[in-house]
Amino acid sequence: MAVKNIDELELAGKRVFIRVDFNVPLDKNDRQVTDDTRIRAALPTIRRAIEQKAKVILASHLGRPKGKRVAELSLLPVAERLRDLLEKDVVFPDDCVGAGVKKNVMDMSDGQVVLLENLRFHEEETKNDPAFAEKLASLCDVYVNDAFGTAHRAHASTAGIAALVPEKAAGYLMEKELKFLGGLMEDPERPFIAILGGAKVSDKIGVIDNLSKKVDRLLICGAMAYTFLRAMNMPAGNSLVEDDKIKTAAKLLDKAKTYNVPVELPLDHVVAAELAAGVETMTVARDKIPADKAAYDIGPLTIGKYAEYIGKARTIFWNGPAGVFETPPFDKGTLAIGEAVANSSGVSVIGGGDSVAAVKKAGVADRITHISTGGGASLEFMEGKVLPGVAALDT
Repeated sequence: MAVKNIDELELAGKRVFIRVDFNVPLDKNDRQVTDDTRIRAALPTIRRAIEQKAKVILASHLGRPKGKRVAELSLLPVAERLRDLLEKDVVFPDDCVGAGVKKNVMDMSDGQVVLLENLRFHEEETKNDPAFAEKLASLCDVYVNDAFGTAHRAHASTAGIAALVPEKAAGYLMEKELKFLGGLMEDPERPFIAILGGAKVSDKIGVIDNLSKKVDRLLICGAMAYTFLRAMNMPAGNSLVEDDKIKTAAKLLDKAKTYNVPVELPLDHVVAAELAAGVETMTVARDKIPADKAAYDIGPLTIGKYAEYIGKARTIFWNGPAGVFETPPFDKGTLAIGEAVANSSGVSVIGGGDSVAAVKKAGVADRITHISTGGGASLEFMEGKVLPGVAALDT
């Protein structure tokens, strides 16, 4: 797939539509941005366009307004934060399409920045409506996608518009994501291991299936491990088990065997009668979970063994926590995995979602090679799927 980089385009004097991912958390009371990580991540691409004297049009969604104008999901607080970060004015129209927006865009001067209102205030955005995509395309001469987190969605601002604008490219953030995730799939340094956690096997079936052909070892943790253990006829007590996925888990284990890929499952567990902070816990062997208790974290034996595999790896992909890390004391396994990954001398890639929160909680985010900005997008990429937002950039 041939995807151009923003540096390959002539931007001077042109209206450049940049799809960014400004889906950031806002304070419920004062509506201020509480975490501007995603805004900062887009700054290199935005600044590049400004430096090239482009007329910069930014577009994003925020939350799930479901095609309706929801005041609490306005991008106004984002525009205000962006002004502070860029140290320059940001024009903020009250919509993303329409005569007023068109006038704002046509009146822009070189180097000026406009942030459009929430794209998802229009239901046509998520439906990839051709007429809506045409309205967005009419605003620009050049299209740049820097929103990897939405690349797995065929929306008007990620797929529809790209088909209508001849000059298109990936921004720096998108390019970085494709470089690191693509590197895992195409030519990883070995040993290559994947650590997959989280609650449900159903969320990771495609990833496990595809990675079984790519990695040298799979480390399974999180609540989904108990569905795998049940597939091996081991007790899980009251642990979360997807009964309808036990057979699927067994098939995944068998398939990994055909590729000679070891699948590691927890050797011990931290169990309790309920999920609550400070609750009394006990550590039991993998086949000794009491009937009246549930496992909420991996135990010390598992931590030690997994850390050993991580330490020997040259390439690591991690997605999904090892336990219910939001509730101490069940955060020890996840934090220990995060520390082990950070200590690795190999390439480490975190696949978005809760894993990102985990490495931040562990204080090791700055020691990870690459932290993906797209949870769902990174998983679908690792499944081997073609992402619509990336395919649309193919020149």
